[in-house]
Amino acid sequence: MKVEEVQSLAGEIRGEIAKAVVGQEATVELMLVALFAGGHILLEGPPVTAKTLLAHSFARAVGLDFGRIQFTPDLMPGDIIGANLFNFQTSTFTLTRGPIFTELLLADEINRTPPKTQAALLEAMQERTVTIDGDSLALSDRFMVVATQNPIEQQGVYPLPEAQLDRFLFKQSVDYPSAEEERKIIATHGARKSVMEPAEWGVERKADAAKIGAALATVAGIKLVDEVIDYIAALIRGTRDVADLETGASPRAGAMLAGAARARAALDGRDFVIPDDVKALAPALLRHRLILSPAAEINGRAVEDVVTGIIETIEAPR
Repeated sequence: MKVEEVQSLAGEIRGEIAKAVVGQEATVELMLVALFAGGHILLEGPPVTAKTLLAHSFARAVGLDFGRIQFTPDLMPGDIIGANLFNFQTSTFTLTRGPIFTELLLADEINRTPPKTQAALLEAMQERTVTIDGDSLALSDRFMVVATQNPIEQQGVYPLPEAQLDRFLFKQSVDYPSAEEERKIIATHGARKSVMEPAEWGVERKADAAKIGAALATVAGIKLVDEVIDYIAALIRGTRDVADLETGASPRAGAMLAGAARARAALDGRDFVIPDDVKALAPALLRHRLILSPAAEINGRAVEDVVTGIIETIEAPR
C-alpha cells in the first residue's frame, strides 16, 4: 500500500465515523494513529460524551470485530480472559473464552474495577496473548484496547497503576461538546428513543484485515532520520531533568513516540517524519507517563503545562 492510499483510507474512516459521532475530530485522529502504530488508547472524560459510540463506530469503520466489557467493582480476571470450566457430563475441562478474544475491545469505565482485575489486561495489551491455566492463547494481531475512565475526582474509582497506564499509547481527554456541536447532537439524536448502533447511522466498513495489515507495513517503512531520532530522545530525556516532575518518561515512551510519529506522517500523506509529528503527539503520549512532584501539585501545576514547557525548551531540528 502506498502512503497516499493510507491517507485516503484514513479519510474514508473519518467520514464514516462522522455519520454517527458529532465532533471529536482530535480523538478520532489519535485513535487512527494508535491503530496504525499498533497501540492502545485511554479516553478520560465525564459520562455521556459519546465515548462508547465513538469506539463502536471506529471498530465498524475499520472492519474490526467489536467487544465490550463493562468494568465494575466485582468483576474478576476470569470474567475478562475466560477460564477452563469443568463439564460434569463429560468429566473434562472445557475452555470458555472471555470477551477479550476480539479485535477492538472497549474497556468501559476501566477505573471502576480494582487493580487485580485491571491487571488482567496487561499481558494482552503488551504481548497480544493471554494465559489461562498455564496455556498461552494468541489474540488477533490487530487487537486494540480503547479504554474509558471517569475523571479521578469522582467517587468509586480506582487509579490505574503506572504499569497499566504505560501500556496505553495515548491518553486523551474527552470534554463536553462545543455549543454548535451540542446543538447538532440535540437536533440529530434528540428524536431517538434509544441508542442506535453505528450501522443504523449508515456507518460502513472501509477496511478489512488485508488493508489494515498493508497500512501497518507502510507505516513501518516511514523514514525516521537521525535528527528526528535525536529530537525524540532529547524530549524523553528532558522529562527526567525537570524539577516539577518526580518521575520522567521511560525509554519505552521514546520508542512508542517514534512509532506514533510514523503513523501520523502516513496519515498526512508523507513517507517521512517531521518534528511537527513529534510535537503534536507528545502531550497525549506523555501526560499519563509523568508524575508531578509534590511541590508542583501544591502549586497547581498540570502535566500538560510541563510537557509544553519541555517542547518549547528543546530546539527542534530544521
